[in-house]
Amino acid sequence: MDAKEQVLDAMKKDGTPLNAGKIVELTGLERKVVDKAMDQLKKEESIFSPKRCYWQAK
Repeated sequence: MDAKEQVLDAMKKDGTPLNAGKIVELTGLERKVVDKAMDQLKKEESIFSPKRCYWQAK
């Protein structure tokens, strides 16, 4: 499972909007890896932001 899949999986399991710091805690990945994965997921429109700095899986 690559980083992008891990980030998306963590978001789906939690079910609530998460910030990058919380995703780092849940996945154990480095912050820069999480940020890069989230950027890719944003471009693919797999995640959305219900409130500032928090993201959720579609």
